[in-house]
Parts: sequence; C-alpha cells; structure tokens
Amino acid sequence: MGTTHTERRVLVIGGGPAAHRFTESLASRAPQNLHITVLTEEAHLPYDRVALSKALTDRDVDLTLGDATLWEAEHVTLETGAKAVAINSEQRTVTTADGRSFGYDELVLATGSNAATLPIPGNEHTFVYRTLEDVWSIAEKVEELKTTLGRAPVVATIGGGLLGLEAAAGAQALGAQAVVIDGGKWLMGTQLDEGAGQAMGRLIEQTGFTVHGGVFPKEVLAEGSTVTGVLMADDRVIEADMVVVSIGVRPRDELIRNYNQVLEDSGSQADRFAMGPRGGVVINAKCATDIEHIWAVGEVANFEGLCIGLVAPANSMAEIVAEQLAGGEAEFAGFDTATKLKLSGVDVASFGDAFARTDGALEVVYADAPRGLYQKLVVSADAKTLLGGIFVGDATPYQSLRPMLGRELPGEPGAYLSALGGEAPESELPDDAVLCSCNNVSAGAIRDAVSGCGSCEGKDPVTTVSGLKGCTRAGTQCGSCVPMLKKLMESQMKKDGAEVSTALCEHISFSRPELYEAIQVADLHTYSEVMERFGTGSGCDICKPVIANILSSQTAVHPMDAGLAGAQDTNDRVLANMQKDGTYSVVPRIPGGEITPEKLGVIAAVAQKYGLYTKLTGGLRIDMFGARLEQLPDIWRELVDAGFESGQAYGKSLRNVKTCVGSSWCRYGMLDSTALGIEMELRYRGLRAPHKLKMGVSGCARECAEARAKDIGVIATSEGWNLYVGGNGGANPAHAQLLAGGLDDETLFKYIDRYLMYYIRTADKLQRTAHWLQDLEGGLDHAKQVVVEDSLGLAEALEAAMESHVANYEDEWAATLADPVKLKRFRSFVNTAEPDTALEYVSERGQRRPAEPVALGASIPVGAPQH
Repeated sequence: MGTTHTERRVLVIGGGPAAHRFTESLASRAPQNLHITVLTEEAHLPYDRVALSKALTDRDVDLTLGDATLWEAEHVTLETGAKAVAINSEQRTVTTADGRSFGYDELVLATGSNAATLPIPGNEHTFVYRTLEDVWSIAEKVEELKTTLGRAPVVATIGGGLLGLEAAAGAQALGAQAVVIDGGKWLMGTQLDEGAGQAMGRLIEQTGFTVHGGVFPKEVLAEGSTVTGVLMADDRVIEADMVVVSIGVRPRDELIRNYNQVLEDSGSQADRFAMGPRGGVVINAKCATDIEHIWAVGEVANFEGLCIGLVAPANSMAEIVAEQLAGGEAEFAGFDTATKLKLSGVDVASFGDAFARTDGALEVVYADAPRGLYQKLVVSADAKTLLGGIFVGDATPYQSLRPMLGRELPGEPGAYLSALGGEAPESELPDDAVLCSCNNVSAGAIRDAVSGCGSCEGKDPVTTVSGLKGCTRAGTQCGSCVPMLKKLMESQMKKDGAEVSTALCEHISFSRPELYEAIQVADLHTYSEVMERFGTGSGCDICKPVIANILSSQTAVHPMDAGLAGAQDTNDRVLANMQKDGTYSVVPRIPGGEITPEKLGVIAAVAQKYGLYTKLTGGLRIDMFGARLEQLPDIWRELVDAGFESGQAYGKSLRNVKTCVGSSWCRYGMLDSTALGIEMELRYRGLRAPHKLKMGVSGCARECAEARAKDIGVIATSEGWNLYVGGNGGANPAHAQLLAGGLDDETLFKYIDRYLMYYIRTADKLQRTAHWLQDLEGGLDHAKQVVVEDSLGLAEALEAAMESHVANYEDEWAATLADPVKLKRFRSFVNTAEPDTALEYVSERGQRRPAEPVALGASIPVGAPQH
C-alpha cells in the first residue's frame, strides 16, 4: 500500500459518495504523515448515485465523482474489487474476501446501503435500482423485451419514492410503458403531504405514467422466467413484462453485525457496536461509533435513531470526520432532508418541517388540483419564521426560500407563493445562510470567493459559475442551488464594481439581445456564418436553438434551411409537436377561430383517413393527434391544398389569437373582435420570438376571449381598443397590464408592432413577455415610453422590421411540400423508409388514444428517502 510505520493509516470501507467526500476532504489537507486507503467492492471509481438515471439511457456517461486524479495522489490508495468481510478492532485490521489484510489507525465505515427487496413470491424475477450494474441490466432487459415482444414493454416499478419515480421515468425514456405500483395513498409520501401527493400523482399521470396506489403487491407473476404481471393484495393483477423494485434502501451493516456476532459467539466481553433499531451503526455527534478509532458516515450511520439516504447529511458527516482526524472539533447538527428534483418535466421540492409538526406551526397553502399545482409554506405561530415548505408543479420559490429556513421572512408568507402571482420582496441572504445544502456552502463563502478573499489558491476573484463550483463545491451535486448561486455571484460582482457576464453559453460570449443585434448588424444569414463570426466550437443545446430562432425572426428563413435543421429542437425540425407515444400532432391555423363548414369537412376527412384523434382546444383550434412522422407530408398536402396553413403549434412563435363573437353577432359586442383577431393572426403568424406568443381579442369588458391572460390582449370599449400586454397563463399566471387605451385600428397595430419587435430584440432566451416585462428596467413605464412615446427613437426601425416579416412570410408546410430535399427528413427510421407500425391504440369515447394500462389511482413510497 505504499505506507510506512511512521504514517498514520486511515482505512475507509466503501466506495460511494460518502467515502469519496471523506477522502477528498482529508486528502486536501495534505498531511505529511497520513495515508488513506479506500476499499470498494465495485470495479469503478466512486460515482454519483444521484445521477444513475443518466446511465440508464446512456451507458457511456461518466458519473465519476470529483477529479479522478485524487486516486493517483501519493498518500491515497484505492483498492477496487476489495470486499471487506471482517474487522478486528484489537489488532486494528480489516480482512477482505480475497484474504488480504489491511491495517489501520483510524477506520471509517462508509458502506452505504442496499436496495430493499420484497419478501414476496416471484421476487427473484425483479430488478433493483441502486448501482451502475443494476441500471445497465435494466436497460439491457428493456431492449431485449422490445425486440422479443415487438412492442413497447410494460415496466412496473414497485415504489413511488424518489428512485422509484426516476426508475419509471428511465424505463419510459427507453421506450417502455411506465407503471408505478405503491402501497401508499399518494406519491412521495415521505416528502409530500396529501395535497402535494395528489397534485404530484396528477402531473405524473399526465406524463404517461400509470399509477396504482393504496394496495401492496402480493406476488410477482411469471411463467418460467418470463414475467407476466403483479398480483396485488386485493387480488387484482397488473399486467407487466418486467418489474423493478425501488421501495427504499437498507443500511449495509452486515459487516458490523458480523463483528458483533463473532464476539457473541466467542463470549468475549469486548465492546460491541451499538446498532439502530432499524439497522445502521450508531454514531455520536462526532460521527464516532462505540468502538474506539472507528467512525461511520453516510447511509450506514445511525444518528438519533435515523439512517437517511440523502447527499447533504452524508457529505456533512464525511467533512466532520475529516476535520476530527485533522484535530478539529466539528459536530454533526442533524439531518437536512430537503429534496428537489425535476422528473419528466415535473418540478417537486420539499424542505424543513414540511408536515408542520412544530408546535403552533401555521400552513400557507395554494392548491389547484386540476392543474397539478400545489405550494405550501410552513411558518411559526407568529407567521414570521420559515419552518419548511412543499412545492409541486412549480418549485421556483424553493431556490430562494431554502436558504432562509429557520429565519424570519422579510415579507408576508403568501408573497412567496408564485402560483398566486406573488412578488416576494427582494432580500439579501445573510452570510451564514446555507446556499448549497449538499455541500454545506454558505452565502458568505460564495461572496468571499467572488470578491477574491475566499479560500481558493491565489485568492483571485471567482466570477463564473463553473469557477465557483470548483472553488466551493456549491452546485456540484443535485444542482438545485445553481440559479441562486448565479444570482448571488452577479449581485456580489455588482457590489464589487466588476462587470457581470451575460454570455449565452460557453460557445457564445454575447447575451441573447446582444447576439440578436450582432447578427443583424453583420447581416448574417446562416448558422455556420454566425458560429464562425461570433462563436467557438460547434455549439450546444442552449445556443443552437437561440441562433436558429434569431435567424428565423430576422430573415424569415425556413427552419430547415440555412444550416438550421441540426440546430433546431425536435418539434421545429419536423414542424410538428411530438406526443408521448412518439407520434405527432397536426394543428392547422384557424385565424380567430373562424372556419367555414367546407374547411371543417376537410379536417374531418383528414382525421378519418389517417385515424387521428381530434380535440378542440382552448385557443379556438382543432388539434389532430397520432400522425406518424412519415404521414405528416401526406396529411399536410391535403390540408394545404384545401387552403390551410401551419398553425405553428410547434414553434416559439404566434400560436393563436383567441376571439369572442364580437359585435357581428353578440348583443353586448362593442366592436368587431372576430375581424380584428383574424387580421392580427394573419399579420403576426410565423413571427419567431424568444418564446411562444398568445393573443386575445374581446368585444367588450365581459372578456369572453380572456384577453388579459395573453401576451397581447385587446378589449373593445366605447372609446376604441384598449391594448394590454404581459399576460400569461400556465403555472405562473399573470394579468396583462394596460399599455394604451382608446386606440383606432391603425394605432393599435402600430403599437403592437413596436412592442413585439422590442421584445424580440431585447428578451432573454425562452423568456415569456410577462417575465420580460417584469425584468425590464422600468417595467411597464419603460415599455410605454418606447412604444407609445418613442423615447429611444426606435419606432421606425421596429415598424420596418415587422413590415419585413409580414412581406416575407411564407407558410412553412407549403414550402416544405415543394422541396424534395426537405421531404426526405420525414421517415420513422434513418435506415429504412418503412413506417413504424409497432404502435398500439385503444378506443375511448369513440376515438383512439395510445394504449396503456388503465390508471386506478395515485400512490406513494413505502421506503425512506433515497438520495
């Protein structure tokens, strides 16, 4: 092992994240007389188990923790494939399965946990979700089933906790049908209360999962080695081709139990390890066990009766033991059980006293079950101190609230619920507030690093997020604190008088507004020209679609031309929205919701011919779902020939203009809202923007078109049109605000032209008009000055830009059908022109939808937290 008798030998059993953090922390102190040896039974370097889902869909992904050169350091030795089987505390040795003996002066137990299994018949046919080998086996089995079955296999995941839902999401990403089975009444019961769990279940089912909750499984059914389903306790059978068990974790304490048993069998009076009632080796606040010179960290460590499988406490324990061995006096303060994840596009977060168990605790709750939205803050009896919270559907407030846990809020609790449209007061995090709970990094440590008086070598200012990650470790694990990290960095840089970078990404040093102006001034027209002039490398998922979007808004270029096809998102690349079963939607434009009976007949005929599901939308459109990729050109040819054009439901552009009947029919209508809405839609169709645009026109103040919930809203009055801007529906609704009133048609269009082009030129990437208006310096007043008063002298240029768009508009689908090269993109497989016929459908209410097991309710976990 390269050690000498004069060296202090530190032996670590385990090769997971806790073992890595301890080794990294102790090794960074560079002691002269210390040697660290790590025994891991796995063949890999310590890797990030939190990110296992990445390895499920990409076997080649590198999950190695930290800098791999740690294991090449002179005073560090990593022994892979070394399973510890016995401890001798008197001789201070550890024996491995292959008969080797390793001496120690200090021993650190970091054996982690095992995936819990089900003691039911058929369990031998199940998979677990814990190691790289586990997820690789799952991926291989899914691919095998897809081949042998000739269809998407049904993968049932037993357990509705964090890892269970991640396993189900991974199976879905591999092309399987995801089914979640759990005995709880709602999802993620360890972290979420009933209201949040119900909202979570609704959102999860909307992603394509089928959830069976409230009943426990009794048996995994199989014919030979082939799984056929899961028998539930109520004798119901849930069909499945494969079963993954993820019901929690159990401390890997068999080594400790074996030590105690040996002493028991020999009758020795030597001290034994104290064990937790549910497993794990008991530790004190210094993370020391009852056996001298033996410590425990991570999931195997039982503190105050608990073993918790979360990143933050494991890292904290590891740091404490490293400090203890270096002569410090740090102590473990207890478990931080905060959890945040984004699963299949669903935001969920829980922290602190989420269940309001503190005496006198008050709950401030916003719940919208149909939308799958739930937000709750738990505060002290005087409604001042933050005790905890839960967010489902929109976890935006978590980033700023998590560091405020246990502190007095600077504003009313309800102001922090974004679902209510609240605007939380600006507040500065105290230096001792923990910004990154995973690595216990305070706001003060971030400020010190940014100002150049931190602990980094050289103490130069750190002014990039990546630099702060390397310097402080903040944001390097779960990543949920990165937005706050960036915000705090930029705030401190401004205080220090330093220039704040607004770079789009590592390949483009400009912000989106700067890049927009640069491309316009340089008169560039292709993706390659932009990258050659202003970029480095080949681009990324951030800058590619932004460049494509800017070029489209400036030059009206087709999404597949000018080298843009490879830069576009999937939907823009094929001019259609991909659905959950891999098919696409067809959405023809219906300006203002007005359509002739003849055109209705065309839509009906097309839908019948291609077996499409049809749905009237809230935006006065008719959506048709279930078109295969190779069918899109044939469908659109019939629609284009009948006078339809693309509704651009796939693009960051105008979606629709919703109108009421207006004065043409309605007795309350003051002006012709339908005619104006049609004119607006025909003028602004195809206009590419930083985000999608929605508009509405109401013929009177009764507001049937819900114009004030739109990016652009127009309402008729006796004095003319009132123009509202900055409205937004969705998860963060915002009412549009009055920009100008009493307008005639000409002035109305002039102001809309200016407003939209100013937004397109100055907004950030993927920023809706509501958020852009909020972030705009001066807000609505500034927008009025630019649009109405022409304070910047841009009115003529903005109007000219819009006129150029209107003059150069071309229907994207008509252009695609006229170009044989573009049509080659529309086939299901790259190596054959044959269609994908392995899609299954069922009939529901007279129409077909993707086949999937029928959902019977919502569920939740039975195991402990797993991250």
